[in-house]
Amino acid sequence: MPEVTKPAHQAGDFFVDYEEKVFPDVQAEPGEKALVTFHTVAFEGSIGLVNLLQATRLIRKGFDTSVLLYGPGVTLGVQRGFPKLNDEAFPGHLAMNNQVVKLLDMGCKIYACRFALQALYGHGEPSLIPGIRPISPLDVLDIVLVHRKEGAFILDTWTM
Repeated sequence: MPEVTKPAHQAGDFFVDYEEKVFPDVQAEPGEKALVTFHTVAFEGSIGLVNLLQATRLIRKGFDTSVLLYGPGVTLGVQRGFPKLNDEAFPGHLAMNNQVVKLLDMGCKIYACRFALQALYGHGEPSLIPGIRPISPLDVLDIVLVHRKEGAFILDTWTM
């Protein structure tokens, strides 16, 4: 058996270079917009939380940021908790909800498709986190087209 001669890693050790930044820190020009779309189920992968964090970063960079929840993406916008709403059943259980609330508090506009909310997932508008605006399924394409016409940065998020 080979002998391990290196000491065990300790709390606070670094494994990678966190200091180096390869690309410039791009900031929004005045009036620039961003749209982040979500067609992903909450808790079925990391992309929902990761791109909620990306939306937060876009706001911090100065972009007028909107979020579109459609299809399974509406599951990112429903209130949850256990045993009562907003009770965190285990650490991290409300991570996505908390990030949505943070985005709303930062001025992000968040939209949720009414069709997906009711027809696909059996929720009504009162299930949404307060501040999320329900929209017609006919608006799902138009919000993207409006942002495209305005030259917005668009980050589309899909999982199957």
